Amino acid sequence: MVPVKGDPEEIRRFLEIQKESTGWRGVRKWFRDHSLLSRLDRYIIGKFLGTYFFSIALIISIAVVFDFNEHIDKFLEKNAPMKSILVDYYINFIPYFSNLFSQLFVFISVIFFTTKLAGNSEIIAMMSTGVSFKRLLRPYMISAAFIGVLTYVLGAYIIPEGNVKRVKFENTYKRRYVANFTTNVQLEVDSGVIAYIGRYEDVTKTGYEFTLDKFENKKLVKHLQAYTIQYDSLASEPYHWIISNFQTRDLQGMREVIKNGARKDTIIKMEPQDFLIQKGQQETLTTPKLRKYIERQKQRGFANIKEFEVEYWKRGASAFAAFILTLIGVSLSAQKRKNGLGVSLGIGLALSFAYILFQTVSATFAINADFPPMLAAWLPNILYTFIALYCYTKAPK
Repeated sequence: MVPVKGDPEEIRRFLEIQKESTGWRGVRKWFRDHSLLSRLDRYIIGKFLGTYFFSIALIISIAVVFDFNEHIDKFLEKNAPMKSILVDYYINFIPYFSNLFSQLFVFISVIFFTTKLAGNSEIIAMMSTGVSFKRLLRPYMISAAFIGVLTYVLGAYIIPEGNVKRVKFENTYKRRYVANFTTNVQLEVDSGVIAYIGRYEDVTKTGYEFTLDKFENKKLVKHLQAYTIQYDSLASEPYHWIISNFQTRDLQGMREVIKNGARKDTIIKMEPQDFLIQKGQQETLTTPKLRKYIERQKQRGFANIKEFEVEYWKRGASAFAAFILTLIGVSLSAQKRKNGLGVSLGIGLALSFAYILFQTVSATFAINADFPPMLAAWLPNILYTFIALYCYTKAPK
Protein backbone atom coordinates (compact mmCIF):
# COMPACT_ATOMS: atom_id res chain seq x y z
CA MET A 1 0.00 0.00 0.00
CA VAL A 2 1.52 3.29 -1.17
CA PRO A 3 0.01 6.53 0.20
CA VAL A 4 -1.52 9.08 -2.10
CA LYS A 5 0.90 11.93 -2.63
CA GLY A 6 -0.03 14.97 -0.58
CA ASP A 7 -2.82 13.27 1.39
CA PRO A 8 -1.89 13.59 5.15
CA GLU A 9 -4.44 10.99 6.28
CA GLU A 10 -3.15 8.35 3.90
CA ILE A 11 0.45 9.09 4.89
CA ARG A 12 -0.44 8.73 8.61
CA ARG A 13 -2.16 5.38 8.04
CA PHE A 14 0.77 4.13 5.97
CA LEU A 15 3.26 5.03 8.73
CA GLU A 16 1.10 3.31 11.38
CA ILE A 17 0.97 0.11 9.33
CA GLN A 18 4.72 0.16 8.86
CA LYS A 19 5.23 0.75 12.59
CA GLU A 20 2.91 -2.13 13.51
CA SER A 21 4.76 -4.52 11.22
CA THR A 22 8.23 -3.79 12.66
CA GLY A 23 9.78 -3.72 16.12
CA TRP A 24 8.22 -4.92 19.38
CA ARG A 25 4.68 -4.12 18.27
CA GLY A 26 5.16 -6.32 15.25
CA VAL A 27 6.34 -9.19 17.41
CA ARG A 28 3.36 -8.75 19.73
CA LYS A 29 0.97 -8.65 16.77
CA TRP A 30 2.51 -11.83 15.29
CA PHE A 31 2.14 -13.72 18.57
CA ARG A 32 -1.42 -12.41 18.98
CA ASP A 33 -2.37 -13.56 15.48
CA HIS A 34 -0.68 -16.96 15.81
CA SER A 35 -1.47 -17.70 19.46
CA LEU A 36 -3.25 -20.92 20.37
CA LEU A 37 -5.20 -18.97 22.98
CA SER A 38 -8.07 -16.78 21.92
CA ARG A 39 -8.93 -13.45 23.50
CA LEU A 40 -11.57 -15.23 25.59
CA ASP A 41 -8.95 -17.70 26.86
CA ARG A 42 -6.53 -14.96 27.81
CA TYR A 43 -9.30 -13.02 29.53
CA ILE A 44 -10.41 -15.95 31.72
CA ILE A 45 -6.84 -17.10 32.47
CA GLY A 46 -5.92 -13.58 33.54
CA LYS A 47 -8.99 -13.36 35.80
CA PHE A 48 -8.35 -16.83 37.27
CA LEU A 49 -4.65 -16.44 38.05
CA GLY A 50 -5.04 -12.83 39.16
CA THR A 51 -7.75 -13.75 41.66
CA TYR A 52 -5.80 -16.83 42.78
CA PHE A 53 -2.60 -14.97 43.63
CA PHE A 54 -4.49 -12.04 45.15
CA SER A 55 -6.45 -14.35 47.46
CA ILE A 56 -3.22 -16.09 48.51
CA ALA A 57 -1.58 -12.77 49.34
CA LEU A 58 -4.63 -11.58 51.28
CA ILE A 59 -5.25 -14.72 53.35
CA ILE A 60 -1.58 -15.52 54.06
CA SER A 61 -0.93 -11.96 55.26
CA ILE A 62 -3.79 -12.40 57.74
CA ALA A 63 -2.42 -15.82 58.75
CA VAL A 64 1.03 -14.33 59.44
CA VAL A 65 -0.49 -11.67 61.72
CA PHE A 66 -2.51 -14.24 63.67
CA ASP A 67 0.45 -16.66 63.93
CA PHE A 68 2.77 -13.94 65.24
CA ASN A 69 0.15 -12.77 67.74
CA GLU A 70 -0.35 -16.36 68.97
CA HIS A 71 3.31 -17.26 69.40
CA ILE A 72 4.88 -13.95 70.43
CA ASP A 73 4.94 -15.10 74.08
CA LYS A 74 6.99 -18.19 73.16
CA PHE A 75 9.34 -16.10 71.03
CA LEU A 76 9.98 -13.73 73.94
CA GLU A 77 10.20 -16.53 76.49
CA LYS A 78 12.89 -18.38 74.53
CA ASN A 79 14.66 -15.21 73.30
CA ALA A 80 14.19 -15.96 69.62
CA PRO A 81 16.32 -13.55 67.48
CA MET A 82 14.33 -11.22 65.24
CA LYS A 83 16.42 -12.29 62.23
CA SER A 84 15.54 -15.95 62.83
CA ILE A 85 11.85 -15.09 63.21
CA LEU A 86 11.74 -13.20 59.91
CA VAL A 87 14.26 -15.10 57.77
CA ASP A 88 14.22 -18.66 59.07
CA TYR A 89 10.55 -18.86 60.02
CA TYR A 90 8.21 -16.45 58.23
CA ILE A 91 10.06 -16.35 54.91
CA ASN A 92 9.54 -20.13 54.77
CA PHE A 93 6.15 -20.05 56.53
CA ILE A 94 4.53 -18.08 53.67
CA PRO A 95 5.30 -20.45 50.74
CA TYR A 96 4.68 -23.54 52.87
CA PHE A 97 1.15 -22.60 53.91
CA SER A 98 0.37 -21.05 50.53
CA ASN A 99 1.15 -24.37 48.90
CA LEU A 100 -0.55 -26.38 51.64
CA PHE A 101 -3.90 -24.63 51.14
CA SER A 102 -3.55 -24.15 47.40
CA GLN A 103 -6.69 -26.22 46.78
CA LEU A 104 -8.75 -23.87 48.95
CA PHE A 105 -7.41 -20.83 47.09
CA VAL A 106 -8.19 -22.45 43.73
CA PHE A 107 -11.78 -23.14 44.77
CA ILE A 108 -12.36 -19.66 46.19
CA SER A 109 -10.78 -17.97 43.16
CA VAL A 110 -12.84 -19.91 40.61
CA ILE A 111 -16.13 -19.35 42.41
CA PHE A 112 -15.46 -15.69 43.15
CA PHE A 113 -14.64 -14.43 39.66
CA THR A 114 -16.90 -16.89 37.77
CA THR A 115 -19.90 -15.81 39.87
CA LYS A 116 -19.09 -12.19 39.01
CA LEU A 117 -18.91 -13.11 35.31
CA ALA A 118 -22.27 -14.87 35.55
CA GLY A 119 -23.79 -11.97 37.52
CA ASN A 120 -22.71 -9.53 34.81
CA SER A 121 -24.27 -11.83 32.15
CA GLU A 122 -20.83 -12.31 30.55
CA ILE A 123 -21.16 -16.11 30.50
CA ILE A 124 -24.62 -15.80 28.90
CA ALA A 125 -23.07 -13.55 26.26
CA MET A 126 -20.28 -16.07 25.62
CA MET A 127 -22.70 -18.96 25.19
CA SER A 128 -25.02 -16.91 22.99
CA THR A 129 -22.19 -16.60 20.46
CA GLY A 130 -21.91 -20.39 20.20
CA VAL A 131 -19.31 -21.04 22.92
CA SER A 132 -20.21 -24.32 24.61
CA PHE A 133 -19.66 -25.01 28.29
CA LYS A 134 -17.03 -27.59 27.34
CA ARG A 135 -15.17 -24.95 25.31
CA LEU A 136 -15.53 -22.51 28.20
CA LEU A 137 -13.70 -24.97 30.46
CA ARG A 138 -10.52 -24.88 28.36
CA PRO A 139 -8.97 -21.72 29.87
CA TYR A 140 -9.99 -22.90 33.33
CA MET A 141 -8.18 -26.22 32.83
CA ILE A 142 -5.12 -24.47 31.40
CA SER A 143 -4.97 -22.31 34.53
CA ALA A 144 -5.52 -25.39 36.72
CA ALA A 145 -2.64 -27.15 34.91
CA PHE A 146 -0.37 -24.17 35.55
CA ILE A 147 -1.32 -24.10 39.24
CA GLY A 148 -1.01 -27.90 39.55
CA VAL A 149 2.50 -27.95 38.04
CA LEU A 150 3.53 -24.96 40.16
CA THR A 151 2.14 -26.62 43.30
CA TYR A 152 3.94 -29.89 42.62
CA VAL A 153 7.30 -28.32 41.77
CA LEU A 154 7.19 -26.09 44.84
CA GLY A 155 6.04 -28.88 47.17
CA ALA A 156 8.38 -31.54 45.81
CA TYR A 157 11.64 -29.67 45.23
CA ILE A 158 11.72 -26.06 46.50
CA ILE A 159 9.68 -25.73 49.70
CA PRO A 160 11.29 -28.78 51.46
CA GLU A 161 14.66 -27.00 51.33
CA GLY A 162 13.16 -24.02 53.18
CA ASN A 163 11.28 -26.28 55.57
CA VAL A 164 14.59 -27.41 57.05
CA LYS A 165 15.02 -23.99 58.67
CA ARG A 166 11.33 -23.63 59.49
CA VAL A 167 11.05 -27.01 61.25
CA LYS A 168 14.31 -26.40 63.12
CA PHE A 169 13.00 -23.01 64.28
CA GLU A 170 9.69 -24.54 65.42
CA ASN A 171 11.43 -27.31 67.35
CA THR A 172 13.70 -24.74 69.02
CA TYR A 173 11.38 -21.83 69.82
CA LYS A 174 7.74 -22.92 69.40
CA ARG A 175 7.35 -26.43 70.75
CA ARG A 176 7.60 -26.87 74.50
CA TYR A 177 8.94 -30.42 74.26
CA VAL A 178 11.08 -31.94 71.53
CA ALA A 179 12.14 -35.61 71.69
CA ASN A 180 15.93 -35.76 71.75
CA PHE A 181 16.37 -39.39 72.79
CA THR A 182 14.98 -42.80 71.95
CA THR A 183 15.28 -46.33 73.32
CA ASN A 184 15.34 -49.90 72.04
CA VAL A 185 16.35 -49.14 68.46
CA GLN A 186 16.76 -52.15 66.19
CA LEU A 187 17.36 -51.96 62.43
CA GLU A 188 19.02 -53.77 59.55
CA VAL A 189 21.96 -51.64 58.45
CA ASP A 190 23.07 -54.00 55.67
CA SER A 191 22.11 -57.35 54.23
CA GLY A 192 22.13 -59.74 57.18
CA VAL A 193 23.60 -57.14 59.57
CA ILE A 194 21.39 -56.14 62.52
CA ALA A 195 22.18 -53.20 64.84
CA TYR A 196 20.68 -52.57 68.26
CA ILE A 197 20.97 -49.48 70.52
CA GLY A 198 19.57 -49.58 74.05
CA ARG A 199 19.37 -45.78 74.35
CA TYR A 200 20.31 -42.96 71.97
CA GLU A 201 20.74 -39.29 72.96
CA ASP A 202 20.68 -36.82 70.10
CA VAL A 203 22.31 -33.97 72.05
CA THR A 204 25.63 -35.80 72.16
CA LYS A 205 24.94 -38.07 69.14
CA THR A 206 25.74 -41.02 71.43
CA GLY A 207 24.19 -44.45 71.75
CA TYR A 208 24.54 -46.84 74.69
CA GLU A 209 24.41 -50.65 74.94
CA PHE A 210 25.23 -51.11 71.28
CA THR A 211 25.36 -54.49 69.55
CA LEU A 212 25.99 -55.42 65.93
CA ASP A 213 25.25 -58.96 64.67
CA LYS A 214 26.07 -60.44 61.28
CA PHE A 215 24.15 -63.45 59.99
CA GLU A 216 25.00 -65.79 57.11
CA ASN A 217 22.41 -68.39 56.10
CA LYS A 218 20.45 -67.50 59.23
CA LYS A 219 23.44 -68.31 61.44
CA LEU A 220 25.27 -65.81 63.64
CA VAL A 221 28.89 -65.51 62.47
CA LYS A 222 30.00 -62.22 64.10
CA HIS A 223 28.90 -60.31 67.17
CA LEU A 224 30.08 -56.89 68.35
CA GLN A 225 29.14 -55.40 71.69
CA ALA A 226 30.11 -51.87 72.83
CA TYR A 227 29.38 -49.67 75.79
CA THR A 228 28.97 -46.51 73.65
CA ILE A 229 28.81 -45.57 69.99
CA GLN A 230 29.10 -41.94 68.88
CA TYR A 231 28.35 -40.43 65.48
CA ASP A 232 31.20 -38.35 64.05
CA SER A 233 29.39 -35.38 62.53
CA LEU A 234 32.72 -33.72 61.59
CA ALA A 235 33.89 -36.58 59.39
CA SER A 236 34.16 -35.97 55.66
CA GLU A 237 32.45 -39.27 54.83
CA PRO A 238 28.94 -40.33 55.96
CA TYR A 239 28.09 -43.19 58.33
CA HIS A 240 31.24 -42.61 60.40
CA TRP A 241 30.92 -43.92 64.00
CA ILE A 242 33.31 -44.14 66.95
CA ILE A 243 32.93 -47.28 69.09
CA SER A 244 34.24 -47.30 72.68
CA ASN A 245 34.90 -50.19 75.11
CA PHE A 246 33.94 -52.90 72.67
CA GLN A 247 34.25 -56.66 72.34
CA THR A 248 34.04 -58.70 69.13
CA ARG A 249 33.26 -62.40 68.80
CA ASP A 250 33.97 -64.33 65.58
CA LEU A 251 32.11 -67.64 65.48
CA GLN A 252 34.09 -70.10 63.32
CA GLY A 253 32.26 -73.37 63.62
CA MET A 254 33.09 -74.81 67.03
CA ARG A 255 35.72 -72.12 67.64
CA GLU A 256 35.14 -68.62 68.97
CA VAL A 257 37.66 -65.77 68.66
CA ILE A 258 37.19 -62.95 71.18
CA LYS A 259 38.88 -59.55 70.93
CA ASN A 260 38.59 -56.47 73.17
CA GLY A 261 39.32 -52.84 72.39
CA ALA A 262 39.03 -49.34 73.86
CA ARG A 263 38.25 -47.34 70.71
CA LYS A 264 37.55 -48.02 67.07
CA ASP A 265 36.56 -45.86 64.09
CA THR A 266 34.26 -47.70 61.72
CA ILE A 267 31.70 -47.25 58.95
CA ILE A 268 28.17 -48.45 59.75
CA LYS A 269 25.41 -47.60 57.27
CA MET A 270 23.09 -45.77 59.62
CA GLU A 271 22.59 -42.15 60.67
CA PRO A 272 20.93 -40.49 63.69
CA GLN A 273 17.98 -39.42 61.55
CA ASP A 274 17.28 -43.09 60.79
CA PHE A 275 16.14 -43.88 64.32
CA LEU A 276 15.26 -40.48 65.79
CA ILE A 277 12.41 -39.01 63.74
CA GLN A 278 11.49 -35.43 64.59
CA LYS A 279 8.06 -33.94 64.08
CA GLY A 280 7.71 -32.56 60.55
CA GLN A 281 10.86 -34.27 59.28
CA GLN A 282 9.03 -35.64 56.22
CA GLU A 283 8.36 -32.06 55.10
CA THR A 284 12.08 -31.30 54.90
CA LEU A 285 12.85 -33.93 52.24
CA THR A 286 12.50 -33.39 48.52
CA THR A 287 10.51 -36.03 46.65
CA PRO A 288 13.56 -37.97 45.36
CA LYS A 289 15.12 -37.96 48.86
CA LEU A 290 11.78 -38.91 50.39
CA ARG A 291 11.42 -41.89 48.05
CA LYS A 292 14.96 -43.09 48.84
CA TYR A 293 14.36 -42.64 52.56
CA ILE A 294 11.16 -44.72 52.44
CA GLU A 295 12.81 -47.51 50.44
CA ARG A 296 15.81 -47.61 52.77
CA GLN A 297 13.69 -47.67 55.93
CA LYS A 298 11.50 -50.45 54.52
CA GLN A 299 14.59 -52.53 53.81
CA ARG A 300 15.69 -51.98 57.41
CA GLY A 301 12.36 -53.13 58.78
CA PHE A 302 11.19 -49.78 60.16
CA ALA A 303 7.44 -49.60 60.79
CA ASN A 304 6.98 -45.93 61.74
CA ILE A 305 7.32 -44.41 58.28
CA LYS A 306 3.61 -43.99 57.47
CA GLU A 307 3.87 -40.19 57.76
CA PHE A 308 6.63 -40.20 55.13
CA GLU A 309 4.62 -42.40 52.77
CA VAL A 310 1.50 -40.23 53.14
CA GLU A 311 3.57 -37.11 52.46
CA TYR A 312 5.06 -38.71 49.34
CA TRP A 313 1.70 -39.59 47.78
CA LYS A 314 -0.04 -36.43 48.99
CA ARG A 315 2.21 -34.17 46.92
CA GLY A 316 0.99 -35.59 43.64
CA ALA A 317 -2.61 -35.82 44.83
CA SER A 318 -2.66 -32.17 45.93
CA ALA A 319 -1.43 -31.03 42.52
CA PHE A 320 -4.07 -33.10 40.67
CA ALA A 321 -6.81 -31.73 42.95
CA ALA A 322 -6.55 -28.38 41.13
CA PHE A 323 -8.37 -29.89 38.10
CA ILE A 324 -11.13 -31.49 40.19
CA LEU A 325 -11.86 -28.43 42.32
CA THR A 326 -11.75 -26.13 39.30
CA LEU A 327 -14.37 -28.22 37.51
CA ILE A 328 -16.60 -28.19 40.60
CA GLY A 329 -16.16 -24.45 41.05
CA VAL A 330 -17.02 -23.58 37.44
CA SER A 331 -20.00 -25.92 37.38
CA LEU A 332 -21.44 -24.41 40.57
CA SER A 333 -20.93 -20.74 39.72
CA ALA A 334 -21.44 -20.52 35.94
CA GLN A 335 -25.22 -20.14 36.29
CA LYS A 336 -26.64 -16.70 37.01
CA ARG A 337 -28.55 -16.60 40.31
CA LYS A 338 -30.63 -13.98 42.05
CA ASN A 339 -28.60 -14.35 45.25
CA GLY A 340 -25.37 -13.76 43.35
CA LEU A 341 -22.13 -14.69 45.07
CA GLY A 342 -23.62 -15.85 48.39
CA VAL A 343 -25.03 -19.26 47.43
CA SER A 344 -22.14 -20.31 45.18
CA LEU A 345 -19.50 -19.13 47.63
CA GLY A 346 -21.26 -20.86 50.55
CA ILE A 347 -21.48 -24.19 48.73
CA GLY A 348 -17.92 -23.82 47.47
CA LEU A 349 -16.46 -23.07 50.89
CA ALA A 350 -18.38 -25.99 52.42
CA LEU A 351 -17.02 -28.37 49.77
CA SER A 352 -13.46 -27.03 50.00
CA PHE A 353 -13.32 -27.27 53.80
CA ALA A 354 -14.87 -30.75 53.59
CA TYR A 355 -12.13 -31.72 51.13
CA ILE A 356 -9.37 -30.52 53.48
CA LEU A 357 -11.05 -32.24 56.44
CA PHE A 358 -11.44 -35.48 54.49
CA GLN A 359 -7.79 -35.28 53.42
CA THR A 360 -6.69 -34.84 57.04
CA VAL A 361 -8.89 -37.66 58.34
CA SER A 362 -7.74 -40.12 55.68
CA ALA A 363 -4.08 -39.26 56.39
CA THR A 364 -4.69 -39.83 60.12
CA PHE A 365 -6.21 -43.24 59.40
CA ALA A 366 -3.18 -44.16 57.30
CA ILE A 367 -0.74 -43.13 60.05
CA ASN A 368 -2.56 -44.60 63.05
CA ALA A 369 -4.32 -47.55 61.44
CA ASP A 370 -3.63 -50.25 58.88
CA PHE A 371 -4.67 -48.16 55.87
CA PRO A 372 -2.66 -47.93 52.60
CA PRO A 373 -0.92 -44.51 52.42
CA MET A 374 -1.40 -44.21 48.66
CA LEU A 375 -5.15 -44.82 48.95
CA ALA A 376 -5.36 -42.41 51.89
CA ALA A 377 -3.72 -39.63 49.85
CA TRP A 378 -5.83 -40.18 46.73
CA LEU A 379 -9.17 -41.10 48.36
CA PRO A 380 -10.40 -37.45 48.61
CA ASN A 381 -9.62 -36.96 44.91
CA ILE A 382 -11.48 -40.15 43.98
CA LEU A 383 -14.57 -39.11 45.92
CA TYR A 384 -14.50 -35.53 44.63
CA THR A 385 -14.10 -36.74 41.05
CA PHE A 386 -17.62 -38.18 41.25
CA ILE A 387 -18.86 -34.91 42.80
CA ALA A 388 -17.20 -32.97 39.98
CA LEU A 389 -18.82 -35.16 37.31
CA TYR A 390 -22.22 -34.74 38.95
CA CYS A 391 -21.82 -30.96 39.11
CA TYR A 392 -20.71 -30.93 35.46
CA THR A 393 -23.91 -32.70 34.38
CA LYS A 394 -25.96 -30.04 36.22
CA ALA A 395 -24.01 -27.08 34.83
CA PRO A 396 -25.71 -24.79 32.27
CA LYS A 397 -25.08 -25.97 28.71
